[in-house]
Amino acid sequence: MYFDKNAMKMLQRMGLKVEELQAEEVVIKLKGGKKLIFEAPQVVKTTMQGQSAFQIVGTPRVEEEIPEEDIKLVMEKTGAPREEVVRVLKEVKGDIAEAIMRLM
Repeated sequence: MYFDKNAMKMLQRMGLKVEELQAEEVVIKLKGGKKLIFEAPQVVKTTMQGQSAFQIVGTPRVEEEIPEEDIKLVMEKTGAPREEVVRVLKEVKGDIAEAIMRLM
C-alpha cells in the first residue's frame, strides 16, 4: 500500500526531487461540504521545474459538514445546545426532521 522506495529512486534518476513528508493527518475539503480525512497517511512530494505534486497514500474517511443554517434551525426548534445539535445531526446524516424528533 505504501509508496514503493524503488519507484521513488527511479523518479529521482529522472530528475525529479522526491521527498517523503511525515504527516499526521491530511484533510481535503470538497465542494458540497464533504471532507476526506486521511489519518496517518504516507505523503510524497515530487518537485520538477518549480512545480510540486503531492501523492497521498491511505484510506480516507468521509465527513460531511453540517450547514450552519441547519444547526441554528434545530437549535431554535429544540432549545438544545449547539454541541448536542451538531452531534445528533451527524448521527442522522443531516436529516433535520429526525434530529428535531430525537432532541425533543
